[in-house]
Amino acid sequence: PKSSSYTPVLTVGGKLPWGVEKDPCGGNLLDLDTFSKSDPMVVLYTQSRASQEWREFGRTEVIDNTLNPDFVRKFVLDYFFEEKQNLRFDDFLGQAFLALGEVIGGQGSRVERPLTGVPGKKCGTILLIAEELSNCRDIATMQLCANKLDKKDFFGKSDPFLVFYRSNEDGTFTICHKTEVVKNTLNPVWQPFSIPVRALCNGDYDRTVKIDVYDWDRDGSHDFIGEFTTSYRELSKAQNQFTVYEVLNPRKKCKKKRYVNSGTVSLNFTVAIDFTASNGNPLQPTSLHYMSPYQLSAYAMALKAVGEIIQDYDSDKLFPAYGFGAKLPPEGRISHQFPLNNNDEDPNCAGIEGVLESYFQSLRTVQLYGPTYFAPVINQVARAAAKISDGSQYYVLLIITDGVISDMTQTKEAIVSASSLPMSIIIVGVGPAMFEAMEELDGDDVRVSYRGRYAERDIVQFVPFRDYVDRSGNQVLSMARLAKDVLAEIPEQLLSYMRTRDIQPRPPPPANLSPTPAPEQP
Repeated sequence: PKSSSYTPVLTVGGKLPWGVEKDPCGGNLLDLDTFSKSDPMVVLYTQSRASQEWREFGRTEVIDNTLNPDFVRKFVLDYFFEEKQNLRFDDFLGQAFLALGEVIGGQGSRVERPLTGVPGKKCGTILLIAEELSNCRDIATMQLCANKLDKKDFFGKSDPFLVFYRSNEDGTFTICHKTEVVKNTLNPVWQPFSIPVRALCNGDYDRTVKIDVYDWDRDGSHDFIGEFTTSYRELSKAQNQFTVYEVLNPRKKCKKKRYVNSGTVSLNFTVAIDFTASNGNPLQPTSLHYMSPYQLSAYAMALKAVGEIIQDYDSDKLFPAYGFGAKLPPEGRISHQFPLNNNDEDPNCAGIEGVLESYFQSLRTVQLYGPTYFAPVINQVARAAAKISDGSQYYVLLIITDGVISDMTQTKEAIVSASSLPMSIIIVGVGPAMFEAMEELDGDDVRVSYRGRYAERDIVQFVPFRDYVDRSGNQVLSMARLAKDVLAEIPEQLLSYMRTRDIQPRPPPPANLSPTPAPEQP
């Protein structure tokens, strides 16, 4: 993850199904225009955490006569790692729902999702790309002209326009500006225009800028004339003189440049739940584990609140989930680290819903007992984290407990040892206990130590769940407040590990995308 808050710019594109002819089954493929292609536009809505209402955030431009829109207008949002920021994208053909964290956590900060809304019909897909916005406030003003462009129209000359693309960190290009169309000429002079430098190259003066030249066609099938590449630094040299670029066709492969970037790190999320008898009989309403048909227990709410945000950054969405302090059937063996899914070979659960399902099933089958040992599960995650030292993986362990700990010395030793590894520990305390021991493990005031050896980093964050319970009984608000606080320190803890190991940001993998069709001129 990036820092706990930053400003990403969100790029939207899409692919829509099309066809005026009948499909093999005899039904029309989706298209709202009878004699041409569709004219798409996307509306972005954000969801209020308090009221759960959807509010319009912004709209893209309308692009005429296309089924593969590549929108110039971007959405600039404030991003917070520790919050669930739900987004809804409405297109005239359908909708897509996802969290902003899913885009940020996607490979190369890129996500493609199907549009839904018409039962039994393919509505197309929406492509979302996020990139951190630089602080550069410069504005570039420029004017371009061309000479002796190729003739593309049979009964006249070309109708040329320019499309500007900035290069991304994975070698792909994102559209950032289109000029107007100059009709019936091979020597066009386009109007001067201004563009923020961060839109053109995100403040990196040496980043490649690609400019394509197209001949406009009314049906949207614009003809490619040629292309050239430059950079903002090169463009800015032309303030007092003309700079000439050769327009090439066919396309020539541009050399990819390397950029300092935010990198890609996958989070591995592990859950450990307290099954000791001090939580009370799960069949009784007074129990902290009580499975009410009307509302989630504090344990389930804490798990859901943290897990639903963390899972956006876990590539496989498979989470090891353990319980501790219970007697297991059939022989009644006491375990301080048993898989909630009852599978010793593979403790992974599919998504947070899978973890919750396994947790509820365990409550029905095991006997709450004791004592409360944290060290075994901390050491289990630490062994996995110790195998990864290149910065590609980071481990987050969530421990949910009622706070009565029996192995304080061993837990301190485990935390001190784990502090040199790529991992963080979140402890959520439920119930009325005072949690003095948990506060000591948090280490905000005094760094945790064992036999004179201090933790290399502060890797533990503790919060009592009761401090986040909404007085009106709104569980959604309670979970949002809890997640915001417990996850706020994770980005800095991750970065502190990278800094102490001098691990530089990793370049994202090259995008595996199909060739981009000619863009449509609005």
